[in-house]
Amino acid sequence: MVNCGLLTVKHEPIPLKSIEVDLQVQGHVATVSSTLQYANEENSPLEALFVFPIPAEAVLCHFSAKIADQEIVGKLQEKDKAKEEYDDAIASGDQAFLLEESEESEDVFKLSVGSLPAGQSAAVTFVYVTELSVQADHSLRFCLPAVLNPRYSPPGTDSGVVSEITSSASIPYSLSFTANVSSPNPIAKVESKCALEPLVFLNADQTMAKVSLCADHKFDRDVELYLYYENAHQPTAIVEAGVSTAKPGTLMGDPVVLLSLYPEFPEAVMSSVSSCGEFVFVMDRSGSMGCAMHNGRGAQLRIESARDTLLLLLKSLPMGCYFNIYGFGSHYESFFPMSVEYTQKTMEEALKRVKEIGANMGGTEILEPLKHIYNQQCIPNHPRQLFVFTDGEVGNTKAVLSLVKDNAESHRCFTFGIGEGASTALITGMARNGCGHAQFITGSDRMQPKVMQSLRYALQPAVDDISEVWTVPAGMSTNRLSQPLNVLFQGQRALIYAQLNRESQSSDSEGTVTVKYRLAGQEVSNTLSFPLKPVESTGLSIHRLAARSLIRSLEQEWQTERGNREALKARVVELSVESGVSSSHTAFIAVHKGSGEAVKGPLLQRRVPAPRRMCLKAAMPMALCCSRAPRKAPRRMCASRLPRSVESVDILPKIEDHLLQLISLQKASGCWDMDGALAQVFGRTEEEVVKQTPAQVEKGVWATVLALIWLHGFKMDDQVEWQFVAIKATEWIREQKVANLSECVCVGNALLGCQVKEEALGL
Repeated sequence: MVNCGLLTVKHEPIPLKSIEVDLQVQGHVATVSSTLQYANEENSPLEALFVFPIPAEAVLCHFSAKIADQEIVGKLQEKDKAKEEYDDAIASGDQAFLLEESEESEDVFKLSVGSLPAGQSAAVTFVYVTELSVQADHSLRFCLPAVLNPRYSPPGTDSGVVSEITSSASIPYSLSFTANVSSPNPIAKVESKCALEPLVFLNADQTMAKVSLCADHKFDRDVELYLYYENAHQPTAIVEAGVSTAKPGTLMGDPVVLLSLYPEFPEAVMSSVSSCGEFVFVMDRSGSMGCAMHNGRGAQLRIESARDTLLLLLKSLPMGCYFNIYGFGSHYESFFPMSVEYTQKTMEEALKRVKEIGANMGGTEILEPLKHIYNQQCIPNHPRQLFVFTDGEVGNTKAVLSLVKDNAESHRCFTFGIGEGASTALITGMARNGCGHAQFITGSDRMQPKVMQSLRYALQPAVDDISEVWTVPAGMSTNRLSQPLNVLFQGQRALIYAQLNRESQSSDSEGTVTVKYRLAGQEVSNTLSFPLKPVESTGLSIHRLAARSLIRSLEQEWQTERGNREALKARVVELSVESGVSSSHTAFIAVHKGSGEAVKGPLLQRRVPAPRRMCLKAAMPMALCCSRAPRKAPRRMCASRLPRSVESVDILPKIEDHLLQLISLQKASGCWDMDGALAQVFGRTEEEVVKQTPAQVEKGVWATVLALIWLHGFKMDDQVEWQFVAIKATEWIREQKVANLSECVCVGNALLGCQVKEEALGL
């Protein structure tokens, strides 16, 4: 295989010159059009290969190529037939383009540009549609992935297209990016980690706006946009008209409705935190976790951020639960032979081990530790909650997703993609199949707030028996296209796609859908009404997202089916071609008739580099630190084999962050001891703090009240990180039945220079 990033025989750049991206956002849905400009600067015909990422939840729905003034629109075919047509075309001297999805991972595509004559230029355009994910602050996140890291495949596995992913630190092509945003509600702002031109509103009510990347942006990292709408946290519905020329009763001929629901759980159920659960934390310790979180100054290494996050998680767990921690690379290990009860002793033992973990376990083989965890017997009355942290670079994604789905009945899976280039197919797929929630930590994001949001979801009672009741006018019926809802979280969006079969054409009526479920033994329901009048100008994005959902469901069934695979594959191909939506069994093919002269000899082959984020030490931003481990990575020293001098280190890390230092001092029960380390966080000496202790108040109570006042007085912006630490502290203080608690709060405020009310502390 020719490594990507190689120069031509004349040491000239590979032929991809630039990428132009146009983004059209309508509410919660984005349509992305990317145009790639190629030029063959060789003296003979060549074939260029470009392996690139798109979000796993996206649907590829258009492909075309423009040579000179002639545009050739690609057509979807069964994949093997498309490959045969491509090979025949380039062998005959024609120009051909083949765009195919990886069979191993749905977020990786390969574009083959074949038989470009010497000196010839070509522009290739592909379009995909995707749902925008909702963030904790209710913004909508769009990500244009640039970084596609080499993916580790266990020895003996066939990784197909993903095996052709190699890396380049220098990207010779640039990106032009423009976004047009429209929303039913006013657009409050648009943010990005990349430099943007000023936001321009296109109408008076500010429901339409335009924004672009600043000039000369190099496509060497993901482009993320965060869209803020007013009143965004509201249920919505869009009914999209079908294709007028398509047959009524078919997917593309009938209207399709997209419902966005935000479940609201009863306050009585959400007011208390569950003390039940088995929490299993699975941490990637492969070589790439030794890379910096980002290329900016002061960036932590990924493994350092992971250690801080584990400390926060261990301090936030409720008393009475069970837990264990796994590390994996080329092999795996666990802190305990099986999950243990959460006590002061087991927490301290785990903290010692957390201090020792490093990015020293070779490659990224996640399948075996997952098999081991799923083979462990579940603890009665303690639902298993799996937290997986990884930079998400594996070649056997579909095998991992299949395993998680097979064990969905026994756990919930929460995933965290660390760093740019993490596989969206792996991270979102594991969470989807495991009835959990996915998070991505990129750029300068802090890991801790996103992890604590997922812990909040994990501590919510599991929702059972989810069902839907549709009410539509007489003469109309509904056909659900998306997979049945298997998970609901408080305030987290749930999407439903359905086909509307109608005999009458009345557009003035309304429909309703009621989602019913059981939560902590209570029957709960949420209802959304929606107008049935179709919207005409959506570009069929809703239909294509619905088709994608149905195709993915059939593909998953095909993965596990043994006797009816050919029929399932035929149905996928039929649906893919009908809707114009790519699948793992189809590919886009475009052929431009050329001279008709057969190519003599093999074509030159060039691989266009997939951008890969440089792996840098935080303290040395210009020095190359590490790279993805080789496929047969040697076993490296792991935590259990560290020298005795390392094993005897203090369990409390040297922490400059006062918040993390305060949290590290908390006991498993929720209280703090009064000592010099705690006083230092407050900016006082131990003697000063002890001297102010109110009469007849235990030192532990005084220390814990002060810790709560300090958190509410100085760290409210970080409340999502310490919310469970505070809940444990509050419950512990209540158990002590302190008589003069109001005096404690008053004296504590005076000592720390705060004005926190007793009610704010929850006491």
